[in-house]
Amino acid sequence: MNGSCLEFDNPIRDAISRIRFAPQSNNLLISSWDSSLRLYDVDCSWLRLEAPSEAALIDCCFQEESVAFTAGSDGSIARYDLNLGTSNRIGNHDDIATCVEYSTETRQVITAGFDKKIKAWDKCGVKPLVFLENLGAEVESMSLCGFQLTIAAGSSAYIYDLRNLDKAVQSNECMDVPIRCVCSIPYSNGYAVGSVDGRVKLEISYPSSSNNKQTYMFRCHPKSRDGKAHLVPVNDIEFNPFVSGSFVTGDNEGYIIAWDAKSKRRLFEFPGCSNSVASLTYNHEGKILAVASSYTYQEATEMLVILPYLVLPSFLVLVYYLVNGLHRLHEPPIGVNHAFVYRLQQEEPPQISVHKMDDSYIRSVSAQNSSRD
Repeated sequence: MNGSCLEFDNPIRDAISRIRFAPQSNNLLISSWDSSLRLYDVDCSWLRLEAPSEAALIDCCFQEESVAFTAGSDGSIARYDLNLGTSNRIGNHDDIATCVEYSTETRQVITAGFDKKIKAWDKCGVKPLVFLENLGAEVESMSLCGFQLTIAAGSSAYIYDLRNLDKAVQSNECMDVPIRCVCSIPYSNGYAVGSVDGRVKLEISYPSSSNNKQTYMFRCHPKSRDGKAHLVPVNDIEFNPFVSGSFVTGDNEGYIIAWDAKSKRRLFEFPGCSNSVASLTYNHEGKILAVASSYTYQEATEMLVILPYLVLPSFLVLVYYLVNGLHRLHEPPIGVNHAFVYRLQQEEPPQISVHKMDDSYIRSVSAQNSSRD
């Protein structure tokens, strides 16, 4: 399952924020901090579209094969016609818009941002903004599966039912540290969250099982340096839509690992990335995993404090100020060392690799999961 890198005539010029496979094809949607939305045909190795934006793009999602939505650093929520390459703004947040999802069940666009707000936009109704909720923390990540919307803000996860958005169905303080990412589980009611200190927590409900609810936590990517624990943030989690219980995690040092949620075991490790893992996505058949690797905003903090004389990509400067505030410029981050400076000097441009899994592999993993049921 060695990955092959996607080739671009004009390379992606800044960090990749999100990649998503289309609902029924192997077209890959790519949002990035270079203020461009791209659509790449993985089967034909062809860039179908590169559409400009007025701001850096923090997230993206499909409505259907030919329509997509983006969340921008200027708070904008935009709709793109992928056939024509045109876009129009449908709404705004008061700060950076960090997340966007589209619900096929309710035909609504769900968005969230650093303004601590969740919004739902109905493009078919007379009143576009149909829901507004204020949270106590900036929304870092969001995931949608059916009617279940799961939101990560601070160290807590909030679950909403799109059929009744008046209040959260469930609110859990999952971690004692901030949550970096959240992913809904497609085959059951549940979710997984990844933390800044390298832990993953899963809450899963199995309708067919007598012991139908599992909640457990494990350290996902334990590392050791000089006999001391080295904690690596988990940047993304993605469940395979075809193989029940199988999911992958990507961390800040480029490691990609596949896990079995039912047996609580590690399955295998994919070839690593030279940069941090920024985003993961499976295609609709669960046979192709795409991995985006590039800078992440955690590294921006270290860069700006240690190497203020460097000319940095625009997203690093913007995120540092917005996340940490001006008053933190004098505070050196924890864990800064010369090894990081060397790694920065060796940093490679953003890349996207695809890993194709054949039918024998899918059957093998499925058989392992079935034998553990």
